[in-house]
Amino acid sequence: MRRFLYLFVLLFGIGVVQAASTPNVSAKNLLVLGDSLSAAHNIPVEAGWVHLLEVRLKQMEPGWTVINASISGETSVSGRNRLPALLAQYHPRVVVIELGANDGLRGLPLTDLRTHLAAMIDAAQHAGAKVLLLGIEMPVNYGPQYRDGLRAVYADLAREKHAALVPFLLDGVALNPALMQEDGLHPVAAGEPMVLDNVWPTLKPLL
Repeated sequence: MRRFLYLFVLLFGIGVVQAASTPNVSAKNLLVLGDSLSAAHNIPVEAGWVHLLEVRLKQMEPGWTVINASISGETSVSGRNRLPALLAQYHPRVVVIELGANDGLRGLPLTDLRTHLAAMIDAAQHAGAKVLLLGIEMPVNYGPQYRDGLRAVYADLAREKHAALVPFLLDGVALNPALMQEDGLHPVAAGEPMVLDNVWPTLKPLL
């Protein structure tokens, strides 16, 4: 009898440990991994498109939690390095990847950008998340070859990896001086609702 009780306690204890280590797969977490375009650069956080998304989700898709892991200055390689820990911590159902602008502004090789974005998409999908890729455009002074190549990176990866794609995050915003900060790279607060409107139609089916 004592031996039976010992085995029962042992097995029950193992079960408790396994249950405690099981990730909360029922949580409806949405992870945004981006740069300053998603980190509300030089405007109140509450005005940024990611916060506006959180507000919209509470109204239209209750139960979702938005985790904004965006950092100003983030490149694709640093985002790739940070993503595994974020996936392990939050177990997101949807991962929004908004990276590449800083790679492009620094003129980094597009082959490297493609490699890093592909690795992030693979990691997120392997963790069971759906992926939304947000594309970006370079200023015209970067030349047609580089600009076309950057567009192709996003389009090709979305097709090959079966990821959702918004081709240009700042569509309708970037060329309107009234909606852009003096640096010509980041929207003012008044432009952020339009940025969200660019994301929402593609994001909504993933929820």
